[in-house]
This record gives sequence, C-alpha cells and structure tokens, in this order.
Amino acid sequence: MLEEANGTKGAQTRSAILDEAARLATVVGLDGLSVGGLARAIGMSKSGVYAHFGSKQELQLSTIESARVTFVEEVLRPALEAPRGTGRLGAACEEFLSHVERGVFPGGCFFSAAAVDVASWPGPVRDAIACQRTAWLAVLERFAREAQELGEIDTAEDAAQLAFELQALLAAANTSFILQGDPTVFDQARRAVRRRVPAAAAAADATGRAQREERGHRNVRSGHA
Repeated sequence: MLEEANGTKGAQTRSAILDEAARLATVVGLDGLSVGGLARAIGMSKSGVYAHFGSKQELQLSTIESARVTFVEEVLRPALEAPRGTGRLGAACEEFLSHVERGVFPGGCFFSAAAVDVASWPGPVRDAIACQRTAWLAVLERFAREAQELGEIDTAEDAAQLAFELQALLAAANTSFILQGDPTVFDQARRAVRRRVPAAAAAADATGRAQREERGHRNVRSGHA
C-alpha cells in the first residue's frame, strides 16, 4: 500500500513537472528547457526534477506527449461534442482559436511554437512534433470528409486542401496574437473560417459560446476564475 501511495505521488509530481515544462517550452523553446529552469518554475530542487528524466531528450519527448494530451482535452474533445459535419469542422477551428485566446499555453499553440523551434533538428524530437502536426491536419481532413458525406460540403472540394487552408488560418491567428498581442486577430480568423466553410458558421459559433461559458462556470466553481 505504501509503495502504491509513493507511486501515485511520483506520477503526480511528474505530471506537474511536465505541465509546467509544456507551458515553459512555448516561451523558451524545447531546446531552452532545463532542469534548473523547471526547478525554479515549480519550486523543486534540481535533483527532484532530474530524478524523473534520464536525459534532456527524454524530458523534451515527455513534454511533447504532455502537450498532446492537453491539446486533446482542450481542443479535440470539445470539438467532438459538436455534430458531425461542418458543425464539427467549425468547432475544431473554434476550439483551436479558443485555446490560444484563453492562454492554455502562454506562448500560444505549443505545436506551432515547437515546430519553429525544432524544424532544423533531425531526430526524435522533430519527428514527434511533425507527427502531431500531421495528425492534426488529418483530423481536419477527416471532419471535412464527414461533412462531404453528409452533403454539407461539395464533394468536388479537395478535403486535404481545405484542411491545409484552415490550419494556415489558425496558425496565422496564433502567430499574430503572440507577436502583437491583439485579440482582434481571433475575430479576423473566425470570419475567415466562415468564408471558407460558410455552413459551419452558426453551428461553430453556438458550440464555441456554449463550451466557453461552461468552462467559465467550472472555473468559477473551482475557484480559478
């Protein structure tokens, strides 16, 4: 029983370290992550942080996985609550913008920041980031194809091209917000999504508003507002 309790505490500590590492990486970059910097950020000793990771690469890869889990919870899971078709495609775009707007990571989208950081590094870290980008584009393409199957998007539309264009819009909003700090870029991005997928507008707006309100209520109840 004692071993089980110690194991649970260790897992919680590691999770807390990785949550902070993912946040910090959007500011200092994956290469800028250090045991010392993490220790200062979370109020632990260097030895306490170092005990959880055998190498800097292990820390980086674990941080990427932690960020992936956060992205799933903050973006994909809420989007999947929307009805299949353009509603879900629009919701995916809305939830991406929302997670940047709400500051889930202080430096914007983790994977956008990391892609720039590691683009010229061959190896497992870059491969992990590239894999996540490919997976996200595949999700957008899948949602677009579902909308085509439902007759909501013309079957002549290239679903892969549509996914690429939508991601380009989302990435542009993310970059503009991080560089300029102007929240109006989110409204610009939402208008651009509406023009690209007109039928998604009403459903995405309604879903996004409802989910943001629910998250706000949960934060108030938990004392985080």
